[in-house]
Amino acid sequence: MIAHRERHMVQRIGWLRAAVLGANDGIVSTASLICGVAASGASHGSIIISGTAALVAGAMSMAAGEYVSVSSQADAEAADLAKEKWELETTPEAELQELTGIYIKRGLDKPLARQVAEALTKKDALAAHLRDELGIVGHMEARPVQAAWTSAVCFAAGAGLPLLAAYFTGPTALIPVVALSSLVFLAVLGALGARAGGAGLVRPTVRVVFWGALAMGITFAIGKAFGTAIV
Repeated sequence: MIAHRERHMVQRIGWLRAAVLGANDGIVSTASLICGVAASGASHGSIIISGTAALVAGAMSMAAGEYVSVSSQADAEAADLAKEKWELETTPEAELQELTGIYIKRGLDKPLARQVAEALTKKDALAAHLRDELGIVGHMEARPVQAAWTSAVCFAAGAGLPLLAAYFTGPTALIPVVALSSLVFLAVLGALGARAGGAGLVRPTVRVVFWGALAMGITFAIGKAFGTAIV
C-alpha cells in the first residue's frame, strides 16, 4: 500500500507571509524614497546614501517589528497552553465534555462525538484541545525568530534591487529606470508569492504593482514639490 502524502500551501504561512511582506516593503519603500529624493534635485551620491540608509534601517525595523509582533502571539499561545494544562489536570471531565461538544457542532452525533473525544483525549488530550478548541497547530505556531530573520533578509534583498538600479543609472534617467524596474520586480514578486501560496497569478501581481506605483508616484510628487520650494 502506497502512503498518500499531501503538502498544503497553508503549511508555508509561517515564513511566506514574512518573506512576501519584507521583500515587497523593501522594494516599495526604497524605490519610493529614491524617486522622492531624486525628484527633489539631490545629487546622485546623496540618492545612493539615502537608499542605502533606507535599506539598513528598514531591514532592522522589519526584524524588530516582526519579532515583537510574533512574540506577542507566542506569549498568548503560551498562556493558553498553560491554561489548558491546568484545566485538564483539575477538571478533566468538563474538558472531555467540551471536546465532545466541539465535535457535535462539526456534525458528529453525540455517541460518536463522545467516542472520538475519549480516543483523542487518551492519545494526547492537550494536543486535541490545542488543535480543536484553540486552533493551534504545528505549522501555525508563532515563531518570532523565524519571522524576524525572514523579514529582515527579504527586505534587504528587495531594497537592494532599486538601489542597484539607481547606482548603475545616470541622473537623467534615474527616476524612470528605478520606477519601471521596481514595478517589474514587484510584478515578479507578486507572481512568485502567489505561486508559492497556491493562488492565481493575476490578482496578486496587479495588487502589488498598483500599490507600488501609487507609493512611488506620491513620493515623487512630494519630492518634486519640496525640491521646487527649496530652489
